[in-house]
Amino acid sequence: MKLLFAASVASIALLGAAGAQESIKIGALYNVTGGMSSLDGPSLKGAQLAVKQLNSNGGLLGMQIELIAPDGQTDQQETAIAAQRVLSEGVVAGIGQSDTTFVMAAAPLFQEEGIPFVTSGATHPELPAWVGDYMFMTPFGDDDQSYAIADYAYDELGIREVAVWTDNSMDFTKALSSFFTERFEERGGEIVGTDQFMMGDTDFSAQIARLAAIDPAPDAVFVSAIPSEAGLSVKQIREQGITMPIISGDGFDTDLVATVPGPEMADDVYFSTHTYRADDREEVQTFIADYQEEYGIEPENAFAPLGYDAMMLVADAIERAGSVEPAAIRDALAETNGFKAVTGEISYTRDSMVPPKPVSIISVQNGEFEVEEIWTPDTAE
Repeated sequence: MKLLFAASVASIALLGAAGAQESIKIGALYNVTGGMSSLDGPSLKGAQLAVKQLNSNGGLLGMQIELIAPDGQTDQQETAIAAQRVLSEGVVAGIGQSDTTFVMAAAPLFQEEGIPFVTSGATHPELPAWVGDYMFMTPFGDDDQSYAIADYAYDELGIREVAVWTDNSMDFTKALSSFFTERFEERGGEIVGTDQFMMGDTDFSAQIARLAAIDPAPDAVFVSAIPSEAGLSVKQIREQGITMPIISGDGFDTDLVATVPGPEMADDVYFSTHTYRADDREEVQTFIADYQEEYGIEPENAFAPLGYDAMMLVADAIERAGSVEPAAIRDALAETNGFKAVTGEISYTRDSMVPPKPVSIISVQNGEFEVEEIWTPDTAE
């Protein structure tokens, strides 16, 4: 009986291995519920669109792509469980996440297994160093986007004194505030007050009272937040009659900034984000048309094309490697140079392995989003 059972297990394993060769499995780790859903949901849809297009054109290396996408639920433990699940199912690469904290719950597990992981939206510039040589970034780094909004605030808005609010529970938000402060002070600006909150907070009355008490009043408030707090903070600041500009990074690249406060209060808001809105490049226009045809709506924000770009980066690497071996895919990813992504050209030319991509500055006036300028980073370290 034991011999028969062992033989059956071996046969199942062989059948599973044979089946694995019939498709290329890619893990897609996103938080489609919870506080990150307004970024991760569109990212997953972008990745799914990329897979549908690739498969309709014959797949990769003669095989179809299978995207395995468990929900991380905006929870670090659930994200780690999701990562373990997709790794157990034989993925050759992983993509996903729009925030550094959740990448760090998953990507080290991929590194341990020698499986490349490409984040679609997490922006901490230390991610490749923290995780290892199997970690890759689709977006720019927080240093670049913080410098971009600091420069815009100083040069175009004439802002000289800023109060800084920081979500103190997230690596991303803490890094964003740190880099913004560094750049703004370097330019000659002054930080006249700092305050903190935590992910999931819904009452900002204490922070608003302290902001209103700063005398003289600052020229602007920098709010480093994820989407669920972005719209709420704008709403509550404006409800208290505070009209100073509110500035931030790509955590504000969500319709919640307009829908939660309403158009009449979603005013004088400025944030840095991924180059996508109002961009007339062919890659952008094609993506918008394809996304609208697939889902019946225009892309919700820049995280939709980032998910698409992450999947296409992996596909490009597999094609160039001519292999589905994870080590070969990793090597091909590392050699990426001049990849024409929807959110801007991607090249891993820096020692940090953070791609030097352009940054868009977006304004929100009366609930309407508009691109104000494109900021270009230094390509060197």
